[in-house]
Amino acid sequence: MTELDECGHVNGQLRKDAHLKITSNPHRAGQRLIEAAPFPSINVARASELIARYLSDKETPRTEVKGLADVANLWVKDERGRIGVGSFKALGAATVIARHAADIAEDPDASTLAGRTYVTASAGNHGMSVASGARRFGAEAVIYIADTVPESFVERLREQSAAVVREGVDYAASMEAANKAAQHNGWILLSDSSWDGYYDLPHTLMEGYLQMAAEAVRQCSQVPTHIMLQAGVGGLAGAAAAYMRTVWGQELRIIVVESDAAQALQASIEAGACGFADGPDSVMGRLDCKEPSLIALNGVARDADSFLTLSDEQVTEHLPAMVNAGIATTASGGAGVAAVMNADACIGLGIGPNARVLCIVSEIAE
Repeated sequence: MTELDECGHVNGQLRKDAHLKITSNPHRAGQRLIEAAPFPSINVARASELIARYLSDKETPRTEVKGLADVANLWVKDERGRIGVGSFKALGAATVIARHAADIAEDPDASTLAGRTYVTASAGNHGMSVASGARRFGAEAVIYIADTVPESFVERLREQSAAVVREGVDYAASMEAANKAAQHNGWILLSDSSWDGYYDLPHTLMEGYLQMAAEAVRQCSQVPTHIMLQAGVGGLAGAAAAYMRTVWGQELRIIVVESDAAQALQASIEAGACGFADGPDSVMGRLDCKEPSLIALNGVARDADSFLTLSDEQVTEHLPAMVNAGIATTASGGAGVAAVMNADACIGLGIGPNARVLCIVSEIAE
């Protein structure tokens, strides 16, 4: 397979945009990169039972999109309508909260978790899942957001009855503030990331994402040749890759797509240890996470074949075509599709005209 080298060459020729970078995964099918952290769960049945019983979820569609890329099939798993929240994240934190409610009551209702408060940091979609799950079972939700999060997400969070606190210049700073608030107030910290000593809740949270992966597997009449999974801290990519690799086997190629301003997973894979990104703010706001989830990192280190970074321009230039194709989304939600639409990326990843590519449109347009 042709690869782009670290200087940005394809077959000896300097590529057009040096922001595009592909790293082959030397840890593929290996042991845990972070020894203390678990691999992602693949127990979809445990999550599916909760989701069906308590979250009233309906299956989201997998559609074939024509005219966007020079491939035989471009399949899109469309998460824009998930549980009325507009993102795959609806499956995560709300599933954790539903499990807490089910552990307390045989038939939990809107008062089961009264008196509890869940707190988190979010760029929007994870916070929506925390807020909607808390509201459903009578708990309170406090969402810390960074200065860069758009006001439109603040309004959506408040519509779910969440208290919103702006604190910090970026996601990492707002998460630190949320963690301090949890310790000071006795609240439950419910992050979609994981770090040393904080594994149980995010492990269950990522299990909720398996519902999306299992639906996609059922909906594809053929096994894809390539799967594009965009990543911030890596929850979507880690969960989906673990499940799809288990069900579909070793032949398909799984590619993790990140912003070149926040290539935390790619940097970690290159270092063979947890690494950090240090880039400017990205328009891919939900992917603009400078530190990986350790559970997700273990998963993609084992299950992904390659890691691709794209610049803001390499994604945003394709958003109008996605609108015209009926899959209007944000730069974060469409990063995987944009990767397939990028000719240099396809060359570097070995994606040719006979490829069957599965992408996830992970959120609604703002």
